[in-house]
Amino acid sequence: MREKKRVQYDVVIIGGGAAGLTAGIYCGRAQLKTLIIEKALVGGLATYTNEIENYPGFPEGTNGLDLMNLYQKQAKRFGVTFKLTDVKEVRLDRTKKEVETFRNIFEAKAVIVASGGRPRITKAKNEEKFLFDKGISFCATCDAAANTGKTVMVIGSGDAAIEEGMFLTKFASKVIVSVIHDEGKMDCNEIAKAQALSNEKMEFKWNTMPDSFEGNGHLDTVVLKNLKTGKLDPVKVDTCFEFIGYLPNTEIFTDILELNKQRYLVTNEKMETKLLGVFAAGDVREKELRQVATAVGDGAIAGVAAEKFIAETEIFKNQILQKEKIGFIYVYSAIDAPSRELMPMLQEIEKEFNGKVKLSLLDIYKGKSLCERLSCDVEPMTIFYTKNGEVIEQSRNSDRPHIIEKLKSLL
Repeated sequence: MREKKRVQYDVVIIGGGAAGLTAGIYCGRAQLKTLIIEKALVGGLATYTNEIENYPGFPEGTNGLDLMNLYQKQAKRFGVTFKLTDVKEVRLDRTKKEVETFRNIFEAKAVIVASGGRPRITKAKNEEKFLFDKGISFCATCDAAANTGKTVMVIGSGDAAIEEGMFLTKFASKVIVSVIHDEGKMDCNEIAKAQALSNEKMEFKWNTMPDSFEGNGHLDTVVLKNLKTGKLDPVKVDTCFEFIGYLPNTEIFTDILELNKQRYLVTNEKMETKLLGVFAAGDVREKELRQVATAVGDGAIAGVAAEKFIAETEIFKNQILQKEKIGFIYVYSAIDAPSRELMPMLQEIEKEFNGKVKLSLLDIYKGKSLCERLSCDVEPMTIFYTKNGEVIEQSRNSDRPHIIEKLKSLL
């Protein structure tokens, strides 16, 4: 078998939707060698949205394809490389992370996962023919205005389905809801249920699910099947909204990154996962709202975080744990006077060794992530290490004789 080619990048971004493209723009502008890998269409699900009226900066609205083309053009302007291929495997628990495709192994200092997800579909007959711009939608916020005065259907009875259905009543003349349960039973919260049942614009089809979708080029009929009688009920609609769940594209990250019960990636507010140098952004991560605007925010944070991580890695390698001399690191707090007052004494000790040892000063607040790499979360603390960067001792003893004795023992 032919050996795969290895290619080095500073940052590899998995996924070329709004979040991935934004992260790419930030990384590229920071002059990081950046690769975006997208298995389908650059721009992701947003490219299928015909009208986007709630994205800032476009008073007349825009469409997803045009908007994502602008993102891609901007990313290319900053030197971002694109590869249209599928990621087969990742190895992220190492300094040089690996993202493997069919032909290549891409090595990176940092990886941003922006692989997005896909809406769960009913799998009824002919469904694939009408997805996205042909009559089946998964976003009421995106497509509600286009259905002003029209008849629409909502599939589902969970919180998202019922809340989005009520939102649609502000625009559509009628919202027909297909519910798989007996009359009066839903999966949503009781408040939403009561509001929906009292909404004059909402009509419910109980014990039903789609059997097929029909239309000539564009959806015009949803054929519902009664789950108790088997009877088919053709319902004329202009658009059908499906809210039966969302599936994040996280299969290859199982047992590698932390996932919640719904299989979304877990991050902090900095888009950091629990693996150092691995970030996640956009619809693939655990969050409340999945829109282009929030994906852009995630991507910007992840891009900046990746840049900072790479810069701090260089500082950590070349300054904090340099390998030219025996070293000691003083972890202090700039806002704590006693902690600051010890710094001159440590600097004097460094001079006394006539260039044989290296002192590094690390503010626990400004250099929080660097302190985390040293597993140090208290101050003041003196850390001693050998020429090969091996940490020998972390000591809260800042006594001068102790520090001198320890350094002499390492020489």
